[in-house]
Amino acid sequence: MTHLLGTAVNTAAVIAGGLLGRYILKGIPYRYEEIMMKGMGLAVILIGIQGAMSYQRIMVVILSMVAGGILGEWIDIDRRMNLLGAWAETRLGASEGSFAKGFTTGSLLFCTGSMAIVGAMNSGLQGNNDMLFAKSLIDLMLAIIFSSALGIGVAFAAVSVFIYEGILALGAGFVKDYLTPEIITEISATGNLVLVAVGWNFIVPEQQKIRAANMIPAIFLPWLFIQAADLIKGLV
Repeated sequence: MTHLLGTAVNTAAVIAGGLLGRYILKGIPYRYEEIMMKGMGLAVILIGIQGAMSYQRIMVVILSMVAGGILGEWIDIDRRMNLLGAWAETRLGASEGSFAKGFTTGSLLFCTGSMAIVGAMNSGLQGNNDMLFAKSLIDLMLAIIFSSALGIGVAFAAVSVFIYEGILALGAGFVKDYLTPEIITEISATGNLVLVAVGWNFIVPEQQKIRAANMIPAIFLPWLFIQAADLIKGLV
């Protein structure tokens, strides 16, 4: 099924990278691991900023981030994702305490950028998997590096990738009439801003980290705010 081909390849890339990093690069001295993580964190921030600058309506992005963050805090997505990771760790008999962190971090890293959103939609609407194929190569390298530091939990983030991109790809056809290029642009910009938060968490001390998972709802709120703004404009 071509609509899920890109998603399947991306999922396989995350699994392969996670396994390679966990079992081949395991044992890297901490000082190398630390500088490698910070370097990748800075690279993720750069990618996120570059993608976020595609916005056309800055107020839509701001309102989405604020409202989405509040909604995410209320649901407490970050805690729930960590609980899910801890549950999986127990069920799998994993002994490494970083499993939940690797799962949560990997899920955010591989799912929040514009390539995941737009790539999955392109796959679902047009059967065009080129963007997801390119993303798969990037995610393969990221998974190798991050799993070497955070453990096998990063590989299990492939489950999140498959579900998230699969839902977007299969659901795109049902909502295509509501997804104007403008809405897709703002959704991508917001998603990349969340990605900046993920990169930030790799370079700051624990007490300064952002609960980036709680910002996930922000990615889907631009549609609501643009629709509301257009409705108000039509009434005026």
